[in-house]
Amino acid sequence: MEMSKSSRHSKITGDFAESLVLYWLSKYGFECASVDHTGIDLIAKNPKNNELMGISVKSRSRNAGKESEFVSIKNDNFEKAKNACTAFGCIPYFAIVVDAGDKIIAFILSMAELEKVVPKGQTTCSWKMNSKSLEQYRNNPNIIIFEFTHQTHRWFG
Repeated sequence: MEMSKSSRHSKITGDFAESLVLYWLSKYGFECASVDHTGIDLIAKNPKNNELMGISVKSRSRNAGKESEFVSIKNDNFEKAKNACTAFGCIPYFAIVVDAGDKIIAFILSMAELEKVVPKGQTTCSWKMNSKSLEQYRNNPNIIIFEFTHQTHRWFG
């Protein structure tokens, strides 16, 4: 079923992704908070190693047939995250959340790991969502992954 998304869906998707990552970190004992700062969206303290993480959340909502499209991250996001993390004394991380088909999948990784896994191009970094790339991410112990499978049982009209 082809969906027509609301005019504010992009903003709502971003807010949802930030809240989802914040919730998941909190669920697993991270002290964390949402921040309104250029470059990062969340700050979290890892209870295992006491690392303070400054997290930039990137999200996309994909229509049917577009589930495997890459997530483009502009290169200037890296510098903005680095600057914010320097100001707050934390390590830059990225969380990438994609609502694609019947799944919502989230990846959390350090900026350093992101730059290793997906080198920057001239203007952007492309986080691939094809099956080969997803398998590589799943096999990388430096990428935290959680995902939900969902189904709408009944909807309006």
